[in-house]
Amino acid sequence: MAIAADVVVVGAGLVGAAAALGLAQQGYSVVVFERHKPEIRRGKLGMDIRNVALSPASQSLLERLDVWRSINGAAPYRRMCVWEERGTKGMDFRAASVGREELGWILEQSPLAALFWQRLEAESNVELLLGAPLIGIRTDDNVVKLVTRDNEVETRLLLGADGARSTVRELLGVRAEMVDTGHHALASVVRTELPHEDVAYQRFLLSGPLALLPGVEANLSSMVWSQPPENALRRQSLPDPQFCEELAQSLDFRLGAVQAVDERSVFPLQQMLVRSFNPHSRVLLIGEAARILHPLAGLGVNLGFEDVRDVLQRLDGSPSDDPGADGLWRRFARRRRARSQLLIGLMTAFRRVYAASDPGLSWARNRGVGWLDNATTIKTQLIKEALGLGSVAELL
Repeated sequence: MAIAADVVVVGAGLVGAAAALGLAQQGYSVVVFERHKPEIRRGKLGMDIRNVALSPASQSLLERLDVWRSINGAAPYRRMCVWEERGTKGMDFRAASVGREELGWILEQSPLAALFWQRLEAESNVELLLGAPLIGIRTDDNVVKLVTRDNEVETRLLLGADGARSTVRELLGVRAEMVDTGHHALASVVRTELPHEDVAYQRFLLSGPLALLPGVEANLSSMVWSQPPENALRRQSLPDPQFCEELAQSLDFRLGAVQAVDERSVFPLQQMLVRSFNPHSRVLLIGEAARILHPLAGLGVNLGFEDVRDVLQRLDGSPSDDPGADGLWRRFARRRRARSQLLIGLMTAFRRVYAASDPGLSWARNRGVGWLDNATTIKTQLIKEALGLGSVAELL
């Protein structure tokens, strides 16, 4: 069966679904490829172990898509405390310092994905192809043809939003630079003795950064702990009481005792960047199909939503215009890759600086952190850039 559409989106995760919904709302006919319909998953503590941190810029996109008002369970974080295993100085970031009520929100991933899917099902300009794996992609000057076992879909623009193991990227032979961080992430949800009070905590241990992000319930937080793989696997297999004690100690008991932990998930951490976000005039790679960052900054999905915002702005005209016209996406590709390179470089530098155990470097780092925490103007600008609201973020 042959199908034609203005745009095909491969991958209906958060980024792909947002792109498909936004383009459909702008009048484009959209076909979405996805292997499985998303299901809501929650652990024994009542939260999805997989969580995303949304910036104000991402929240604005979800408002534009008319999705934000339907979200239940967005947990705001109004402050972030950062400190290290060695040293006496830390940094304290507050929303009020940039004139906001919150720095961002923590959302459970699967309920948000299910909400997007529900909106796509109700959108008249969207056709969903479920469980139809791609076996071929053919490009020419005028169209892109996507081949499955049962269908051939012809489109004027292909968006590859199918994640880190992108089939679109593989079928088109797009090269990517992979950097193994040498760490695995240990992720879970924990219940703490003291309420989090809408504060996100991040401690740079010598073995890797540990983050605790507030949930909707006052004593529930999601945890992401970056560490060498042998440490992660050991901690994954610990009895719950022993793990809770290690975690509380690693957090300097900032939230008192850790009273309970959910299932613990371990996965390798890599950073990746494609050579081109626009490998063909009619193909764009967005989200984690284009780049992967270390999770210590919580920027992964926000960068993907930035991709979506820029795509929607570029195509905010008449659907009769060719969305894959030659040269249309070159500037987009340059800007998105430059921003990704900058942030990947910053994340790599952060990890190396905080992993340094040399006493002289530790002293210099501690002095620098103390100076930065008191440098109000610079710290305020850093917060704006992290939220996607700064001048550099807007430029790139």
